Amino acid sequence: MSHESRDNPYTRGIAKFVSGLEYDHIPAEVINRIKLLILDSIGCSLYGQKLEWIKILQETLAAVDTSQTAQVWGAKNRLSLPHAVLVNGTQIQGFELDDVHRQGVMHVGAVVLPGLIGIAESLQSMNGREFLASAVAGYEVGPRVGICMGQEHIAQGWHSGATLGVFSSAAGTARGLKLNPEQTVHALGIAGTQSAGLMAAQYGAMVKRMHAGRSAQSGLYGALLAQRGFTGIENVLESEYGGFCTTFSRSQDRFDLSQLTAGLGQQWQTMNIALKFYSCVGSNHTTLDGIRILQAQRNFVHADIKEILVSGSQVTMDHVGWKYIPQGLTSAQLNLPYCVATYLLEGECFVDQFTEAMVADPQRMALAEKVRVQHDDAITKQGSKFRHKVHVQIELHDGTILKTTVESGRGSEHNFASEADIVSKFMLLATKALPKNQAQQLCETILNLDKLADASQLTKLLTI
Repeated sequence: MSHESRDNPYTRGIAKFVSGLEYDHIPAEVINRIKLLILDSIGCSLYGQKLEWIKILQETLAAVDTSQTAQVWGAKNRLSLPHAVLVNGTQIQGFELDDVHRQGVMHVGAVVLPGLIGIAESLQSMNGREFLASAVAGYEVGPRVGICMGQEHIAQGWHSGATLGVFSSAAGTARGLKLNPEQTVHALGIAGTQSAGLMAAQYGAMVKRMHAGRSAQSGLYGALLAQRGFTGIENVLESEYGGFCTTFSRSQDRFDLSQLTAGLGQQWQTMNIALKFYSCVGSNHTTLDGIRILQAQRNFVHADIKEILVSGSQVTMDHVGWKYIPQGLTSAQLNLPYCVATYLLEGECFVDQFTEAMVADPQRMALAEKVRVQHDDAITKQGSKFRHKVHVQIELHDGTILKTTVESGRGSEHNFASEADIVSKFMLLATKALPKNQAQQLCETILNLDKLADASQLTKLLTI
C-alpha cells in the first residue's frame, strides 16, 4: 500500500459490521452479558460522582458552558451533551472499579456508554433493543483494535484504554444514530485522529481519570459530525503514513491488521470483558487473588512475611511494578506493592481501603517494601492474553515458601462473576449517590433493557 492509497478494508469492514448490527443477530448469552456489563459500569459511575476530581471537572465545565442538555449521572445538574459525556466517562473510570478487556488492554464501558446514553436521552426514540445492539457494537470494536496493536502499545507509554477508546465510542454512538456504513467510516476516522492518552498519568495525576471521558467525547464528536457530512480519515486504521496503527506502534511488525475484523459477528469480544472486585488497576488483581489463595491454604498475617516475589509480564513490570512513592490516590491504586500491602493489612482492597490519608501510611509503605516484582520473559512471550498472569511466592519468617500461579482473577472472562455478585457490587456503589429504592429500580431497568420502550428512561433514573 503506497502513502497515497486510501484502501480501507478493515476500517470499512468495522463500519459495515457496526451499521448492520441488529439485535436479533446477537446471541442471547451476549445480550445477557452486555446487560451485566452495563450495570457494572453505571454502578462505578455513581460511586465516582462525588470524588474530588469529578467535582473539579463538573464545576469547571459548568463555568465555561452554561447549556444544560444532558444529565450528569447521579447528580442534579446538567451540562452540554459533550461535556456530560466527558464527566460521565470520567466517573465510570474514576476509581479503578470498572471493567477491563485484558487482551485488548482497555476499559470498555467507560468509553461506550456515556455517548450512547447521551444520544438515547436526546433522541427519546431509541428502544432498549436498539440501545443494546448499539452498546454491543461499541464493545466489539475497541478491544479488536487493542488486540491488533498488542501489549507493546501500552508498554511504549500510551494509555491504551484512552487511545483505543475513541473507536469503541464512535462505533457505539454511530450505531445509536443509525449511521450508514459510509458515515460510520468517517465517524471512526474523525474519532481516530483525536486519540490520546499518556501512561505517565498513572503516577499520581488526576488527569488519568479523565482519559476515558475524553475518548468517549471524541467518539461522540466523530459520530455527530459524520452524521452531518463532515469527513474523517477514511483509512484511519490502515494508512502507512499517519494511520492509527503505524503511528501508535514502533514498527509495522508490532501490529496485526487482520485482528481488526477477525471473527466480527461470530466471535464476541463482549464475552471477554472482565469485572473488578478490587478497587485498583486490573494488572494487580491476579496477585491479590494469589495471596487470597495462599492464605486459604495456610493462615498467615502480614507480620509473618519476610518477602513477596511477584513474577509477571513486562506490562505488569512497567504498569504496576515500580517502587511505591506516595503521590496521591491514583498512584496508590495503580501500584502493585501498595495494593498488596493494603490487602494484607485490611483483608480487602475495595473502595473504603483507599483514602488520601492512607497514601503515605508508614505501615503500608513498610510492608510494600517487602514486595518485589520481577519480569518473567516466559509470561511476556505468551502474549497479551496472559499479560496479567503471575507467579506469586511468599517467604515467611519461619522459612516456609508458599507458591501459586494465577492466570486470571475472579470476575475475569474465564471466571465471570455471578449476577448476584454484580448486583451486590452495583448496589454498594450506586447507593453512594442514589436512594436505595431508586438504585434498585435502576438495576431492574438495566437487567430488563430489552423490554424497555424508551432508553432515555435510564437518564431519568440516574437523576437525583
